[in-house]
Amino acid sequence: MSMDAAPEPSAAETAQPREDLLSALEVIEGQPLEERAQGYAALHDELARRLQSGPADASA
Repeated sequence: MSMDAAPEPSAAETAQPREDLLSALEVIEGQPLEERAQGYAALHDELARRLQSGPADASA
């Protein structure tokens, strides 16, 4: 393992974002059809922001 490698997230750290995503999807799916597109667009924007603000993978 190299010294600059990021530590692997624990199961608890990876479970919370997944649960948050599932909860958000459940809320969106519970909305009337007309409102779902806006919900999915907002979720997409939030996930894109998180992805862009995360650490860059130099090995990619």
